[in-house]
Amino acid sequence: MPDDAPFDLPGCLALVRQQDQAAARGLVEHLYPLVIRIVRGHLPRRVAEEDLAQEVFLKMFTRLDQYQGAVPFTHWVSRIAVTTCIDHLRAQKRRPEFRWADLSEQEAGLLDTVINDERAVEAGEALAARELVERLLGQLKPEDQLVIRLFELEQKSLVEIREITGWSIAVIKVRAFRARRKLRKLFIELERHERT
Repeated sequence: MPDDAPFDLPGCLALVRQQDQAAARGLVEHLYPLVIRIVRGHLPRRVAEEDLAQEVFLKMFTRLDQYQGAVPFTHWVSRIAVTTCIDHLRAQKRRPEFRWADLSEQEAGLLDTVINDERAVEAGEALAARELVERLLGQLKPEDQLVIRLFELEQKSLVEIREITGWSIAVIKVRAFRARRKLRKLFIELERHERT
């Protein structure tokens, strides 16, 4: 098949179901950019992205007979990837309390700046800000982390989030509201610790 020809997903799936190994490799190659993007966006701490991507593909192949075609195949695989990430986040049983004292001097200064809006965050501090956001997100439940990542960080629409997660629009809105409130509470608690 020429490189510029569109990928024949239905034909490939039919061959995979007949145990065609070349078709299975082709399916993984076709879906890899989608899966790795989801994994990188929702990667739990201390989990290698390639290991998690392999787990997603393993689940996809072992559950292939469950795919009925009611949703596009890429949406079905996206849900498997998101669920796998959430399961890994849940497996991280221990979420230690996050205190102001745990922050480096640079992170504390950055957080103080963000909280008080005294000045814009400089470009050189963007990476530190991202790391701080990741640490704060790590204090949320996996579902709350996911909705904040998709809605706020990746700027996904409600419809896109519904397609990725399988949640209703109402559930997404409620989770986003609650997750934002929890993050705000974490910021306030950190600020209060700094002032005491």
